Amino acid sequence: MLTYRGGHRAGKGTYWDLKNGRRFDVADEAMLPGDDSLTYFRMPAGLMLLSGPFVGLAFVIFLPFIGIAVVASVAGRKLYEATANLIGKSFSFGWRPKNAYLSGKKKDKSKKQG
Repeated sequence: MLTYRGGHRAGKGTYWDLKNGRRFDVADEAMLPGDDSLTYFRMPAGLMLLSGPFVGLAFVIFLPFIGIAVVASVAGRKLYEATANLIGKSFSFGWRPKNAYLSGKKKDKSKKQG
């Protein structure tokens, strides 16, 4: 078994909590710290060190795709907001509920001069 839960009995070995990077060494047999929500992986320290460059390589390979996805997401959100704003303006009739219009509607000065 490769994965263990917190609070369970574990045999001799090194157990890693990958969420926060904690390592727990068991000399003979012990209970893993934490509750059932924590997940520990039993892996030798040497294997964990060797897996570091491969994780870094995967990050470097997928970073451009992550960047493209973020840019597409931001552009899509801006396009959606602009479209929603334009549709909202086309449905408005010039009436603003927060304005009182007690003195009547404003008249254009350009019509009086002409």
